[in-house]
Amino acid sequence: MTTPPALWLSTLARQFPELTAELAPSRRSAPGRTSTPASGPGPGAAPLRLHVSDTLRDITDGVVELEEAVRDRLGLPRPRRAPVPERLRRIAALLDDIGRDALLAAHVHDEARRMARRCARVLGDPETVVRMSGRCPHCDSVSLRAFPERGAVLCVNPGCRCADPRCGCAGDPAHRHTWDEAEWVRREGR
Repeated sequence: MTTPPALWLSTLARQFPELTAELAPSRRSAPGRTSTPASGPGPGAAPLRLHVSDTLRDITDGVVELEEAVRDRLGLPRPRRAPVPERLRRIAALLDDIGRDALLAAHVHDEARRMARRCARVLGDPETVVRMSGRCPHCDSVSLRAFPERGAVLCVNPGCRCADPRCGCAGDPAHRHTWDEAEWVRREGR
């Protein structure tokens, strides 16, 4: 179970406009957020949210640098200036070429995942959970779940126990067996 870079790029393209909208929220608070009094240069101006601003800048710079690195590695000319969503579409359009270079593919995957996760954290989005086909190698139940943002697969069966005496499942009922993405792909490739 490897989350493809296309998924991370599309997630980031979907989240980025939301992040921009969060930069200076209206006087109405989003559900679950506390309202803050208006402050700023003019009467009734909403406060600037610096952690959102920092994230917006980090992601903008990251997407620009990622596109430049991809095009450089593929021997393409420097990209023309464009907004972040357009740059993300251009990177996604090159994924077939990127996939032919294992090092570049890993870099694109890691950077897209990092930026999408950072954006999601700032937006307060819960982590995506994906039900996996197949059975847990320890308890044989159909309780495997993938957490793409963590890059992990977990068995969510509370009764799951393995034969390893050093494993935390023997003494901790809250323990969940976890495999990182790479380990799970190797296990499933057997």
